[in-house]
Amino acid sequence: MTKFRPCIDLHEGQVKQIVGASLSDTTPADLKTNFVASHPPAYYANLYRENNLRGAHVIKLGPNNDAAAKEALAAWPGRLQVGGGITADNAQEWLDAGAEQVILTSWLFPDAKFSEERLRTLVERVGKEKVVVDVSCKRRDNKWIVAMNKWQTPTDMEVNEESLKMLSQYCSEFLVHAADVEGLCQGVDEELVACLGRWCSIPCTYAGGGKDISDLALVERLSNGKVDLTFGSALDIFGGSGVRFADAVEWNRAH
Repeated sequence: MTKFRPCIDLHEGQVKQIVGASLSDTTPADLKTNFVASHPPAYYANLYRENNLRGAHVIKLGPNNDAAAKEALAAWPGRLQVGGGITADNAQEWLDAGAEQVILTSWLFPDAKFSEERLRTLVERVGKEKVVVDVSCKRRDNKWIVAMNKWQTPTDMEVNEESLKMLSQYCSEFLVHAADVEGLCQGVDEELVACLGRWCSIPCTYAGGGKDISDLALVERLSNGKVDLTFGSALDIFGGSGVRFADAVEWNRAH
């Protein structure tokens, strides 16, 4: 059954909601921010703990977020995932800091080319059950191409049944941000959700474009209940008007 999976997105040490496609190292002035929290990261971690929303992802978007991420992890030890700048060398440090699992993307793609060897090395160090692979992607010519480096750089990997089957040997879960629609609150990528439902043999969380509580039922139908959904900018706790946090919590309780 499809569940609501929350997030804590961190940028410059603050909880924010950002239009994904606007992140850029070369033109930082182009950043489009939907929300900047007045609450610290631990506030959201505690909110998720109080409502038993396990599997939330804490994403560090760029530098200066380590202290904020560790604050969130400390508020609910062993129940949050963390991603952003994770490598084989620091993954155990983040697990020791309280992460339930570590989320990997950019480090797996040196020079934007996938390295199975790097993923294998990581799994040997921390175990498959501790690894989430983020195959966040952008649509290119009716294909979805994994994008790294805050979704700025396309890689050599297409998201398809073959690639997900290969990756699933090394991880316990997938996280998929549809970077083209991330933060826009204009609807999920229905075709991608349906494909993920067919292709994924392990748990998968989709994020991007969620705008209304009915999107949970839509994702459940499209994926046959195999894909979970993250709401971000649409949530009232992040300044949005499309989805009440209480309704998303109630969906999980009812399902």
